[in-house]
Amino acid sequence: MNFPILEFDPAPEAFIEPSKIIRARDLPEYCVITFFKEVIDRVIAEHGAKVAVENRWEDGEHCIYEISYEGRRLAFFHPGVGAPISAGLLEEAIAFGCRKFIACGGCGVLDKDIAVGHLIVVSGAVRDEGVSYHYLPPAREVTANPNAVSALVRTLDDRAVPYRVGKTWTTDAPYRETANKIARRRDEGCLTVEMESAALIAVAQFRNAVFGQVLYGGDDLSGAEWDSRQWTSRSEVRESLFWLCADACLSL
Repeated sequence: MNFPILEFDPAPEAFIEPSKIIRARDLPEYCVITFFKEVIDRVIAEHGAKVAVENRWEDGEHCIYEISYEGRRLAFFHPGVGAPISAGLLEEAIAFGCRKFIACGGCGVLDKDIAVGHLIVVSGAVRDEGVSYHYLPPAREVTANPNAVSALVRTLDDRAVPYRVGKTWTTDAPYRETANKIARRRDEGCLTVEMESAALIAVAQFRNAVFGQVLYGGDDLSGAEWDSRQWTSRSEVRESLFWLCADACLSL
């Protein structure tokens, strides 16, 4: 069937090519991507972060920040919410000069045994969004970078932090996560659902960058009714996850 989303073009250069319109900067090679704005605000306030790139989109600022951590340079930024903006900001971070990324965020869980705050290292993603189809040929799934997965696993093992490694379901439409779709995704092995992983993995693969992601269990979609479980209030999980990702990133 001839749908535009399946018309993958392998041309290496786009009409608006990031490396042609963005001047590379002296940025750290290592970068943490976090969806936790309050953690970014705290790191900026408490660790003397500087603005490495003053990046602005139509919805506001998406700066890239830099700190010194463990005697090394580390960048970090908030990627927005949803595959299109997060993929675009990752493109720009790569063009600015970052090359190795570890991301942390929250997710819905499809397995009731995954408690709020429990960690899931993303091994791959079901591509139920649109962005990844512009970076990779059509396929049901995309596989995470094995070096990034290993870095996260080593870091978690070193700290004796419980975790699972598994597949996530990336969708553009959180309000169309129907019971039938949830059942299908669970049957094919998805532990979680979120809105960005497949796109971010695809962008990194296309640009030959290293990208890994760890999620923490949030709202529960495994039962007869949705349970928010007040997952966004877990401030201690969110901040510790940022520093865990910093350690994993610097080990790449």
